[in-house]
Amino acid sequence: QADLKESGGGSVEPGNSLKLSCAFTRGPATSGPMAWFRQIPGKEREFVAAVSSIRHSTRYAESVKDRFTISRDNNKFTISLQMDSLLPEDTATYYCAAKPRGSLSPFDHGYEYWGEGAQVTISS
Repeated sequence: QADLKESGGGSVEPGNSLKLSCAFTRGPATSGPMAWFRQIPGKEREFVAAVSSIRHSTRYAESVKDRFTISRDNNKFTISLQMDSLLPEDTATYYCAAKPRGSLSPFDHGYEYWGEGAQVTISS
């Protein structure tokens, strides 16, 4: 079992930045890759970025590559998503996800544990 809690969502104008954080409980459930997904009403959940546990290898969706940066601090039991040059199409609820093992999967069904989500709104 794992508890994941997102924070840092909010509303900003296009071109600005936001940083999301996800605090997670320590244990086998969070010993593997962790990821950020996002979802807007009426659409399927979309992969954003993932980070491995030990080497902190990363993987990004093409739509956020070079704008978003995922990081992980296993000493503080957090992962973060630094989002720069935000666009209106980045508006969504962002979810933190974890699984005990495996690859940096972009598919949500591969992740077993989820946070409740944090709303990010980009609007002028």
